[in-house]
Amino acid sequence: MELARKKLGVMLSTGLEHPNLETAVGLSQAALARGATVYLYLIDDGVRALADPRIRALPERGAKLFVCAYGCQKRRIPLEDAETITYCGLVVLTDLINGTDRFVALN
Repeated sequence: MELARKKLGVMLSTGLEHPNLETAVGLSQAALARGATVYLYLIDDGVRALADPRIRALPERGAKLFVCAYGCQKRRIPLEDAETITYCGLVVLTDLINGTDRFVALN
């Protein structure tokens, strides 16, 4: 299937120790390599994935990175002043679910 001009949404809600992190990174990298636009949303323990350099590298390849501000606050992760991260809430997640061609939730 041709992925150019397709939109893939990926939500990660599990922490660094969970295999879902590897899946989210691999899926995102593969979709970007095939020309898709990737929207990655980190929520719950998934916000801890900000510490992973592979997640940090995805925006450099064109992915849009969204992070739950409330999830960061609950886990005492400071909000950074970064151009590549959009801190937001569940309204944005709803928009991603509704606005992408495919959406994958890794819980």
